Amino acid sequence: MRVLVSVASKHGATAEIGEQIAEVLAAAGHEVVARAPQDVADLEGIDAVVLGSAVYVGRWMAPARELVERLGADLARRPVWLFSSGPVGDPPRPTEEPADGAAAVEVTGALEHKVFAGRIERTRLAFGERTIVRTLHIPDGDFRDRDEIADWARSVARRLDTPA
Repeated sequence: MRVLVSVASKHGATAEIGEQIAEVLAAAGHEVVARAPQDVADLEGIDAVVLGSAVYVGRWMAPARELVERLGADLARRPVWLFSSGPVGDPPRPTEEPADGAAAVEVTGALEHKVFAGRIERTRLAFGERTIVRTLHIPDGDFRDRDEIADWARSVARRLDTPA
């Protein structure tokens, strides 16, 4: 199957999750097309979609939201998996799922919406972001679980291999 993996990422951590998912799908024999959400004009020739976004202040990034708005009807005609990246800390905070993820599931008919932990590196943050992180006492660190990401990507690959 030809699978679009499209990820909205601000500081690179969510893009790295998308890269790992793309690698697992390719290793399982799927043709992977990696494209930023703002660069997806249509879904011509795409059989399935994995769409992810970093989450800031409980919201998906604008490029991912806009892709869902622009191509929602086309997405709904294909198998779609969504993921969000954002909770940080131990235990991860925030515990709520992003509102945009739920809305995207509704529009696209996504088979699943997975939330992965994220990464905080203060040196990569803008002043306002650093202020929020400091105010909320969020520690620096990479809280992503590479095994969890790979397991989820393998489950997507298995579903793609199962006839509808």
